[in-house]
Amino acid sequence: MNIIEESFKPTKTKNTKILPKIILAIIILVIIAIIAIIATLAYLENSRLKIYIDDTLQNNLEDMFIFEEENTYVPIRDIAPYLGYQSYNGDYAEKSEVKNKCYIQNQSEIANFVLNSNKIYKLQTTQSNEDYKYFYSKQPVKAINGKLYVSVDGMEGAFNVSYNYNQETNRINIYTMDYLIKSYESMALDKGYTEIDQEFNNMKSIFNSRLIIKNDNGKMGVISLDGNVIIEPKYDNIEYISETGDFFAINNGKVGIISKNGDMKVQILYDSIELMDMDAGLYVAEREGKFGIIDIKGNMKLYIENDQIGIDISPFEKNDIRNKYLLVNNLIPVKKDNLWGLVNKNGQQIVDFQFDSLGYIASSNRDALNLLVIPNYNIIVTCKDGKYGLINSSGGEVFPTRADDIYLTIESGTRHYYLNYNNNKNDVEGWLDSIGVKATESSSETTNQTIENETE
Repeated sequence: MNIIEESFKPTKTKNTKILPKIILAIIILVIIAIIAIIATLAYLENSRLKIYIDDTLQNNLEDMFIFEEENTYVPIRDIAPYLGYQSYNGDYAEKSEVKNKCYIQNQSEIANFVLNSNKIYKLQTTQSNEDYKYFYSKQPVKAINGKLYVSVDGMEGAFNVSYNYNQETNRINIYTMDYLIKSYESMALDKGYTEIDQEFNNMKSIFNSRLIIKNDNGKMGVISLDGNVIIEPKYDNIEYISETGDFFAINNGKVGIISKNGDMKVQILYDSIELMDMDAGLYVAEREGKFGIIDIKGNMKLYIENDQIGIDISPFEKNDIRNKYLLVNNLIPVKKDNLWGLVNKNGQQIVDFQFDSLGYIASSNRDALNLLVIPNYNIIVTCKDGKYGLINSSGGEVFPTRADDIYLTIESGTRHYYLNYNNNKNDVEGWLDSIGVKATESSSETTNQTIENETE
């Protein structure tokens, strides 16, 4: 009997039993590790910011959104192509490559952005003679790494989209206007309406939880997003006022204003009504070829007895004027008996009807450009008997109507304003500074006294 062999037999048996347990333990550990890795990856994936546009995941937009405390920003030009817009440096009205401005454009509308400003101007290009409209974002446009960023509420208004961020799921949903309209079409049909109105501006009412619809008779009304009737479908036409959320209601060639809740604000009495200024809450009303001013409640601010309110600003495209009704943020041009005067936002006469026209139209000087306002000084150019003058935003006469020319030139992208008087060419801004009229400020009493001395 081999004692050595016998002594090793029990050990071999023990090792044989332990080995499968070790292998099994390793397998279990590996499985646990794999599960842990999968769970970790799933957690990381779920916690990663996801951005959906019209319910389609966009995998390359995560780094665009910048979260700063309670504000979220997005780069204007980078996000534009994903929302159906083209983008450019500069300003739409005056093409340039300046980086402190940019604008976006689609087939129907443009929106302008300016660094450090939260006032965003929009222009609907599908309508002729359309004026600029505007809205305010909560935060001003800012520059980050050389790019212009807008807060997400500004993105909503400029791009006509809806934005929602779910912090729990770390998910951003952006819905375009066309996508939202299509998603509500079936509901409108189920409620018995033939269609949701497809006019571009009218579709914007969806962002105010309202839809403009038509019935079988072609009459138009307004419903909420759950189908409740807000304005009965009995009007020939309805137009959404995006700046206020109200609606123009038209019947038998007359127009009034109805609120988003269906309340009649302005009776259907006028031949036309047009929003003059959102901040002031004023409208230009026309009846039988005469014009006046009413407020949002229909109160008369200026009687309907004038030949024209507002000025044709198309000849002054280099002047960067956004509102034909409101010059230098305060004065409203009014024409009566073939003469021009100016009233303020309360309808009070500030400048009597005495001018043949407002603004300078260049004729002989090939370098001269048409000029209506000198914006940095809130100055308006006036014309009487072929001579030109200057008035300030309070209606005070800065220079009497004695100048031969008052015009604009643009040299190497820089604007210059000149006044020709008594065969002398004067730099207007330098002259204004020299007599104590500083940029964006004016003092009618001091200025008038100084001008009298210089022009006697």
